[in-house]
Amino acid sequence: MSGDPRADERGGGRPPSKRPKGGFGRDTFMQAGFVAGAVVGAVATVMGRRAERSARRGLIDWKTVERLAANRVRSAPGSLDPFELQRAAPVYASAMAEIVPALSRALETELPGVVERSGVVDRSTWIHANVATFATLMGKIEGDLLEQILPPGAGLIKSSMAIANRMVTTRQFAYLLGFLGQRVLGQYDMALLTAESEPGRLMFVDENIRRTASVLDVPLNPFRTWIALHETTHAFEFEAHPWLRPFMAERLESQLRSLSTGAETMSRDAVGHLGKMLKGAAGGENWMEGLMTPDQRREFREIQAVMSLLEGFGDYIMDEVGRDLVPDVEAISAKFHARRGERTGFERAMMRVTGMDLKMEQYRKGEAFVAEVAKARGAEALRALWLGPENLPSPEEIDQPSSWLARVLPKP
Repeated sequence: MSGDPRADERGGGRPPSKRPKGGFGRDTFMQAGFVAGAVVGAVATVMGRRAERSARRGLIDWKTVERLAANRVRSAPGSLDPFELQRAAPVYASAMAEIVPALSRALETELPGVVERSGVVDRSTWIHANVATFATLMGKIEGDLLEQILPPGAGLIKSSMAIANRMVTTRQFAYLLGFLGQRVLGQYDMALLTAESEPGRLMFVDENIRRTASVLDVPLNPFRTWIALHETTHAFEFEAHPWLRPFMAERLESQLRSLSTGAETMSRDAVGHLGKMLKGAAGGENWMEGLMTPDQRREFREIQAVMSLLEGFGDYIMDEVGRDLVPDVEAISAKFHARRGERTGFERAMMRVTGMDLKMEQYRKGEAFVAEVAKARGAEALRALWLGPENLPSPEEIDQPSSWLARVLPKP
């Protein structure tokens, strides 16, 4: 039986097609795709793990913060060479030799060791000290924050975002410390969250003190003494009252831990609150308070009340005791306080961002409070302020000194 010659054309007897020599079929392409996908997946896993390890090194690169901030202040107006700073050291030592006995007499408290733990520093040294302080503070909550932002196995994308955020935050911190490093005049420096560590030290940032004296057109050495008196008063507050340091450390650490919860929500809201604040639409509320729960806000304001007392007491004493130590102290004080209210728009915005606006408010409220209670009950009231944590003013009492007097020193 002969076959149908058209069978192959209908496909019934079609022979298998031959693959072009040297070419790839569909199966080969699929196999290659699987291999490539596996390689990419493996590489992504390895990169993700490496990125996660890198991201877990910390939320802020403190070494870079210090380097960038120090570079900024070294080129700032008013910079001095080490020789000029060394020449200023005996001036401060002489001032401290007069300040400590005068302050001890006025406050009826001895302050041993303060003179030996004081000295002139440049802006870069101030930045170094404060980077260490901020790193310690952040170290208390960094683990909790990282667990929220970067859970185990977060992968490449989240880890890369965390690394990018660290770069941005590092540069922001460097900029802020560079800004503050050109403005801080003096500081009583201590590791507040390590209440068992050694006493603090007094730092006088003479580059900023000289520049401020020049801007205010006040005599330099009396201005140096006046600033040293304020900072030595802070040493009195903490060193003459051993309960104050652990009290502040416990509350500050509690506040930090409270704020570290819900970090992702806070970070999403921060930009909006900060933007409103910069536009002046925050309704008088500090932008940080806008991110807090009612309990956090209450705790924050309690700490602010104590800070107002600390700063206000320093301002009050520097003027009262300064009358016997600082020539023309009234004129210096008047010019200095007037300068606090004269800020450029940029400076006001930066002070809001850094929280320095709160510090200025602390000075104002605190000094008014201390002056009022001293006027009413004299040295008795000044001593009563530091007898224990129960005598510290509440946020409401800072605004109404008569309420504090009625509670702590009621008239018979």
